[in-house]
Amino acid sequence: MATSVKDNTSKPSAMADSDPTTAHEKARILAEALPNMLRYDDQTVVIKFGGHAMGDEALANAFAQDVVYLKLSGVNPIVVHGGGPQIASMLKKLEIKSEFVNGLRVTDKPTVEIVEMVLAGAINKEIVSAINRQGGKAVGICGKDANLMIAKKITEMPDPTSNLMQAVDIGYVGDPVEVNPHIVDVISKSDLIPVIAPIGISREGETLNINADTFASALAARMKAKRLLLLTDVEGVLDKDKKLIPELTVEEARALIRDGTIQGGMIPKIEGCIEVVEAGVEAVVIINGRVPHAVLLELLTDHGAGTLVGLRKGKGKGK
Repeated sequence: MATSVKDNTSKPSAMADSDPTTAHEKARILAEALPNMLRYDDQTVVIKFGGHAMGDEALANAFAQDVVYLKLSGVNPIVVHGGGPQIASMLKKLEIKSEFVNGLRVTDKPTVEIVEMVLAGAINKEIVSAINRQGGKAVGICGKDANLMIAKKITEMPDPTSNLMQAVDIGYVGDPVEVNPHIVDVISKSDLIPVIAPIGISREGETLNINADTFASALAARMKAKRLLLLTDVEGVLDKDKKLIPELTVEEARALIRDGTIQGGMIPKIEGCIEVVEAGVEAVVIINGRVPHAVLLELLTDHGAGTLVGLRKGKGKGK
C-alpha cells in the first residue's frame, strides 16, 4: 500500500519535469528574479500581514511560501500581523460590544486581555505554523517580549471635521515611543523568521493594543529596513481615472492628498508611508494582498503589486 502511494505521487512530478516548456519557463522566471534577489541580499524587509489574505487559506499559504522563499534567498523578512476580524469574532462570541474611534478599537481592561490572547496567542501561532509547514523556521513573539515596543496610551486624536487635536479616552490603545529591536536581530541572525503580534507595553507595565500598520512602521523605521510592505485589501493608490499609480515620490503623494486624488482612509495610510520614508526606510509599498504571491511579485519581479512611495523616483523594481 505504501508503495502504491509513492508511485502515485511520483508520476505527476516526473511528467511535469519532462515537459521542457514548463522547465524552461521556470528557469527563465528564476533568472529574471536574480537581479532583484541580489538587490535584497542580507537586507531587512518588514511585512505587515493583514486584511483578506489572513482569512483566506490559499492566500495565507501563498504568503507563507513567499516569506520562506525570501529567507532562503538571503533576505531578512520580519512579519508583523493584524487580526481585527478575528478579534471582533471573539468579542462577539463573548458578547462584548466593539466600539471604534477614528478607526481604533476602544479597548478597556477585559478587552485588551482578549486582544492579546487572540493576537499573541491564536493568530500569531497560526502564522508561525503556516510558515513552518512551508519549510521555514518561524518564531512568534509580541512587542512586550524583551521590551521590543514601548508605547504610551493615546490620549488625543485629530477631530475628523476640524482636524484639531481633541482629548480622547479609548482605553488600552497605544502609540510607539521606543523600539528596542535586539530580540528581532537575534532571531533574524539565527536563520529564524520573526512573526510579531502588535501588542506593546507602557513604561508603567500596562499592556497596550497597537495598530498593526503603526507597529510595523515604527519597527521598520528603527531598523532602517530596505522595504516596508503593507498588505491591504486595495490595489494601491489610484489616480482620478481609477488606474493604479505604481510609484510616487513623497512630494507627489503630498500633492495628491492636497488635490483630493487621495482621500478617505487612504490619507492616513499615505501619511504614515511618508513619515516612514523620511525616517530612513528606502521605500514603503501598499500591496494588494488579495493577489496570490503578492510579496514575491513586488520584490522579485518588475511587475510589482501595488504603489511604492519613496523619497524620489528610481527606487522601484529594476531601477
